[in-house]
Amino acid sequence: MPDDSEDSVAVHPDQKPRIVVGVDGSESSKRALRWALRQAETTGSTLEAVTAWEFPQMYGSLGWMPPTGAEADFERVAGEIVADALEETAGPDPQVEILTKVAYGSPAGVLLEAADGASLLVVGNRGHGGFAGALLGSVSQHCTQHATCPVVIVRPTTEVPE
Repeated sequence: MPDDSEDSVAVHPDQKPRIVVGVDGSESSKRALRWALRQAETTGSTLEAVTAWEFPQMYGSLGWMPPTGAEADFERVAGEIVADALEETAGPDPQVEILTKVAYGSPAGVLLEAADGASLLVVGNRGHGGFAGALLGSVSQHCTQHATCPVVIVRPTTEVPE
């Protein structure tokens, strides 16, 4: 019978626990990334930095548009955002294994798919100040309601070591 008193994460025996963090280049996502990095270091987890990209709302709004290769540009820019955030927060020699994922789709959907089987999902919170700052953003709220793993929301008031 398993010992319930041990803090453990159910993973394949050959795999480390995995922490997924949403990164969109905003200050709140960089705070979440710093928090997730420290948690991965503490727990010996692999960190997976994930970003989503979509076509802008006005793209193709006048009807069907033939493929132009623009999707490669959006994906490339999203990849650069993740790389820049990792360089800024993790530095040149991170202490944990870091994977990146850039995927087409809504941010919440991409994060939930990436977090399937993860031990933790970490997202930032873009507070608006005052009363509105007490509310969750739509992505963080969707993730807390639908994730199959625990979710940590790193708010602007969360203390994150540099």
